[in-house]
Amino acid sequence: MTDAAGASRALVVPDGLAGERLDAALARLFGLSRTKAADLVSAGRVRVDGAEPMKSDRVLAGAWLEVELPEPSTSAPVVAEPVPGMVVLHDDDDIVVVDKPVGVAAHPSPGWSRATVIGGLSAAGFRISTSGAAERQGVVHRLDVGTSGLMVVAKSERAYTLLKQAFRDRTVDKTYHALAQGHPDPSRGTIDAPIGRHPTHDYKWAVTADGKPSVTHYETLEAFRAASLLEVHLETGRTHQIRVHLAALRHPCVGDLMYGADPTIAARLGLERQWLHAVALAFAHPGTGRDVRFESSYAADLASALDRIRAES
Repeated sequence: MTDAAGASRALVVPDGLAGERLDAALARLFGLSRTKAADLVSAGRVRVDGAEPMKSDRVLAGAWLEVELPEPSTSAPVVAEPVPGMVVLHDDDDIVVVDKPVGVAAHPSPGWSRATVIGGLSAAGFRISTSGAAERQGVVHRLDVGTSGLMVVAKSERAYTLLKQAFRDRTVDKTYHALAQGHPDPSRGTIDAPIGRHPTHDYKWAVTADGKPSVTHYETLEAFRAASLLEVHLETGRTHQIRVHLAALRHPCVGDLMYGADPTIAARLGLERQWLHAVALAFAHPGTGRDVRFESSYAADLASALDRIRAES
């Protein structure tokens, strides 16, 4: 069903949505994000059979659903703004590879008014592929705002198509280093656990039975008294995947307070974000077909924290 802009809608819940959570049903019916759907319920803009429901209520086939839909949101504009500390490691006709600093988003989004990789490249005069949503042009994968390291951005339409497919086919080798609290046992292994929206916190993710398949491989590089330096390879690319999987093992990234890290360790090491860095990226170049590999050194705050924990041990 198509969303009518800024309109009130009323309809009968179809049989195919029977048993779904209300927020999930709204998302499917009106093309909303699940977060936006939950916000509508919380704001009292949804009624089921005349009553105000909870977002977690299960819908029944044939129930009368009334919704006050929001005005259509516009895409966040790409603001050409220099990004201090962002380094271009490689540039050719098809791709640009950058070393992203902490505190920088991959692309613009509603509510984010600070620096972005796309805005930084635009300010530096780079022409990016026009494929993808307007605010995400050229972006074939993302790093969290609080994660530093390597990102590749497509410059040509062909590169965008081939790289997107390579990420879907899991042929891109994404290597991260993470400082995890404690000592994972076994010291190397694979975490194969589905990831979905957190059941009670919309801004978080979690291992859930109905989540998307997610696979993370890890190996201990160095063990310290209070933490372990891990090398991590991703098969899939879910939002917050490494952070969620390590937290599920009860060994969250040091400094990752959102996912249960000990704040006293973070303070002792001078960390204000999760210790997580995208150190290497390898893939078939979309222009030449040849294998290419790029590497990134630790950001200054991560290197300093690592030096401190080594000295403690």
